[in-house]
Amino acid sequence: MTTTATLDFSASADRLGHLGIEKHLAAQPGVASATANPAGLSVTVTFDDTRTSVEALRKAVEDCGYHCAGEVLPRHVCAGHGDHGSKAAVGAAHAGHDMASMPGMAKSSTARDEMAHEMGHGSGDMQSMVRDMRNRFWVALAFTIPIFVWSPMGGMFTPPAPPFGLRLDLWLFILATIAVIWPSWPFLVAAWRALRNGILNMAVLVVLSVGTGYVFSVGSTFFFPGVQFYEAVAVLLVFILLGHWLEMRARAGASEAIRALLDLAPPMATVIRDGREVELPTAEVLKGETVVIRPGNKIPVDGEVTEGASLVDESMLTGESMPVQKGVGSMVIGATINKSGTFRYTATKVGADTALAQIVKLVQEAQNSKAPAQLLADRASQWLVLIAIVIGIATFAVWYGWIGAELLFALTLTITVFVIACPDALGLATPMAVMVGTGLGAMNGILFKNASALEDATRLDVIIFDKTGTLTMGQPKVVDVVAAEGRTADEVLAAAAAVDKGSDHPLAVAIVERAASLPLGAMSAFETLDGRGAKAEVAGKAVLVGNRRLMDEEGVALGPLADRADALKGAGRTVVHVAEGGRILGLIAIADALRPSAKATVAKLRERGVQVAMLTGDNAGTAARIAGELGIDIVLADVLPGQKADKVKELQAQGKRVGMVGDGVNDAPALTQADVGFAIGAGTDVAMESADVVLMKSDPYDVVGAIVLSRATLRKMHQNLFWAVAYNVVAFPLAAGVFYPFTISPEAAAIAMSGSSALVAVNALLLKRTRLEGVARRAPVDPSLPAMMEVKA
Repeated sequence: MTTTATLDFSASADRLGHLGIEKHLAAQPGVASATANPAGLSVTVTFDDTRTSVEALRKAVEDCGYHCAGEVLPRHVCAGHGDHGSKAAVGAAHAGHDMASMPGMAKSSTARDEMAHEMGHGSGDMQSMVRDMRNRFWVALAFTIPIFVWSPMGGMFTPPAPPFGLRLDLWLFILATIAVIWPSWPFLVAAWRALRNGILNMAVLVVLSVGTGYVFSVGSTFFFPGVQFYEAVAVLLVFILLGHWLEMRARAGASEAIRALLDLAPPMATVIRDGREVELPTAEVLKGETVVIRPGNKIPVDGEVTEGASLVDESMLTGESMPVQKGVGSMVIGATINKSGTFRYTATKVGADTALAQIVKLVQEAQNSKAPAQLLADRASQWLVLIAIVIGIATFAVWYGWIGAELLFALTLTITVFVIACPDALGLATPMAVMVGTGLGAMNGILFKNASALEDATRLDVIIFDKTGTLTMGQPKVVDVVAAEGRTADEVLAAAAAVDKGSDHPLAVAIVERAASLPLGAMSAFETLDGRGAKAEVAGKAVLVGNRRLMDEEGVALGPLADRADALKGAGRTVVHVAEGGRILGLIAIADALRPSAKATVAKLRERGVQVAMLTGDNAGTAARIAGELGIDIVLADVLPGQKADKVKELQAQGKRVGMVGDGVNDAPALTQADVGFAIGAGTDVAMESADVVLMKSDPYDVVGAIVLSRATLRKMHQNLFWAVAYNVVAFPLAAGVFYPFTISPEAAAIAMSGSSALVAVNALLLKRTRLEGVARRAPVDPSLPAMMEVKA
């Protein structure tokens, strides 16, 4: 059986080491694919679980020389097991496993600390590595200042004699060794690991540049006469560490969305065990147990309400700002907040099966997937390191061997070439933008399942909406009330609702819902009339509620309302006739009402150059009326469920790139056929294989948000790639002395190299501050539509 797992790995200085992990994992038996994210330090692996396991994959990652922190799971999955971070040990959880079968969690932090210690880090998570890189920077700086003061390069004043009677070169050697060896240790480990895995990366260039200067200086101190580079090497390393520290801080900020999702669930839950309430870690809640929820509590796991009622705030997962009414039989989602009442529910999904865990899994997989541009950038970054090495050697050969420059000058230019090359900017350009974009989408209920969908959504020419459940509510609603002369709409609704309040017929439910705020008279002698409607005594008067046939049988004259009833029918409405005391009281028109944001959605898409099509099983007349109300260009009417995918193919045959918006059930073939499939109103069903984008709300305006976010993310990708390429094109000739006498020092090259990577990271983070239509704001509501409660599709 094919399954997917997302694993974290530690690599503070090895920002292109993900290529080695991908290469090694792809060679493992049973592995279909492996895609790593250098920005998020995680890798998603698709594998056959009959041939390998998550534990074997973890071992493979560690065989590469990396620490595998484990499979990414919400905080509550790990709570109470000795690791209060956001990661569980690999092998701890898979979708479909209950918490009771999730062993080995307590091993995670120990394994992480051991491997992190080997690499010289405090622990394996990003924040601790940021702190570690900061500490290395300060140590290097502290010992570089006296080196700079005592060295000839400083020259600011006459320094005191070296202590203990040491020669100046020996004193500088001691200071430089302390300033270089421990601070540069992550780069040494990363370079060795990369070369062992057949990968050339940034760490190799850092070791070449710093190592060349340091080794040459040691040689000239102890073995042969010559100049020393101690001060240049130390200052160079300070700038490299500073750049890495700042860049890692930016990269840590890119994963805020995942961390926020992971931390949504509460650490503790109250359950009924042995007839009494027991508070225990959420990780220990078992499927089938009864969970007790009080006002203000966070709901720990998914389940079905069995007792009580309340309003639940689901905005943190679905983006819906209004609390949702929950009663017996209602489903509740873990990590949502109970606002008012007390209730009990049965846990139906726990651990890695919860909606929260599935959402995190979707977002993680999307961030680890590769946009087409990233595949090219990965290959280019590999070649860039090799090119830097070749140009560096050629620079030394030309300046020292051919032009006859001094050894110090030629060696300085060579080191500058090694330092200034920045494959990281290329390697991080796309994944940083994808990481921020998908994270921002997740926080707004828009889940991209892969980076290709993020890119493809920007190129859509036409978007097809399946009418029912996307543009419309998917349930009958009262859309018009026509009262007879001398009567009011409220009287019509109150009389009909008094008769229908005990019925579960969809039309009766729609009428009762619309009349919820009206006082209803006492009802008696209720009688159902098959195929016609119902009648009853309300406040001592006989009331009829039904179709035209019932009115004719009972001898009720419609008078002027007859023509109005025919007009409403012609417009695709279902007409309910209401009579009282043998006289017509009024008409109630019922239809599948438009969603409040449907018209604004169509207008915004057209404004952005995207055509909108509506696909429906309704007849052409009804479909044309609805399309006219919404301003839709293309109407696909009289379409059977099995023909939806064919309609998508027809538009694609015209050369159009097609997006399909559906409810993810009977629309699955069409969602799969489309260039980008949008599953709308997914609720807890976030694992729909047929769609590329999952929209958690039943709001079509999120399609606008998804497209706007896609375009903004792609724009950041292009900006980053342009900068990364332009930087390296200019940097190489500048560093190699092509523009002599204008040259740059290795220290300036270090600032430029680190700055280019940091710029890529910061530019991607700016996406969070960009005002995007349909993202992080409420959708505009069409004021012409009646106020209605939105019902989940």
